[in-house]
Amino acid sequence: MTAVRQRSTTREPDLWRAVGNTPLLALDLPGAERGRLWLKAEWLNPGGSVKDRAARAILRDALRRGLVPAKRLLDASSGNTGIAYAMLGAAAGVGVTICLPGNASPERRALLERYGAEVVTTDRLEGTDGAARRARELAEAEPDRYYYADQYSNPANSQAHRDTTGPEIWRQTGGRVTHFVAALGTTGTMMGTGSYLKEKNPAIQLVGVQPDSPLHGLEGLKHLATTRNPPALYDPDLPDLVAEIPTETADRTARRLAREAGILVGWSAGAAVAAALDLLRLEPEAAVVVIGCDTGTRYLSEPHRWEER
Repeated sequence: MTAVRQRSTTREPDLWRAVGNTPLLALDLPGAERGRLWLKAEWLNPGGSVKDRAARAILRDALRRGLVPAKRLLDASSGNTGIAYAMLGAAAGVGVTICLPGNASPERRALLERYGAEVVTTDRLEGTDGAARRARELAEAEPDRYYYADQYSNPANSQAHRDTTGPEIWRQTGGRVTHFVAALGTTGTMMGTGSYLKEKNPAIQLVGVQPDSPLHGLEGLKHLATTRNPPALYDPDLPDLVAEIPTETADRTARRLAREAGILVGWSAGAAVAAALDLLRLEPEAAVVVIGCDTGTRYLSEPHRWEER
């Protein structure tokens, strides 16, 4: 394992300041009148996903409390949060260990390794639940070696979005947003952003997006009704609606975004945009902001999903 050089933690690396303040892009798609649908371009964060925000907040909290770099940061991830930890940790001299499900795309594993993270592969059939179980086992076996960040219950996850994503969306829309749509994984994006927007305007509708069944191809998302370990961060009373989107619909929408809008995003963003388009069919006057979770370049090893069917 590559040794990580410890550095001074008195000043955050410049790279950390590049996280956030992503643009809000108006989408002009059939089914969405111009000026009614916006995509928050989270793939333009330096690590390529919305998870940069939570990872930075979790690392910042751990540094403040002296937990890292004295210990290695340990967590379970389907890929994006792990990549963010690895990238930001490398810049700050923090060692990172990620428990990664075996069904994570090869691009995600490769990025983790390039940033110097230690990768522990877990059973692909157990998904993120199995990865989280393995992370807990490692933390319990070697408490002096690992700081278990646990993104599914760490309040810094949702707080990152209360502090940054929510205020950005409110400012960028001039307070005109009527609906906020986000895919549900750890649920930190929805919990933090949604609670902030509700405080600014209680009439704003919050729409969570999940797969339509426990067997799905949307990496990082949870079918909350059937998961054995629902995220501790999740408050089911916060979203006004939870939309269920089939994997095939998410894939088709991601392909549309690439070919009709020049925007290459992943399947979770495809699912969220699909839910937003469904909403606009019912409420054409809505002003909808959707989280564009990550870049589609992380899924190019799945060519069959990019082909028209």
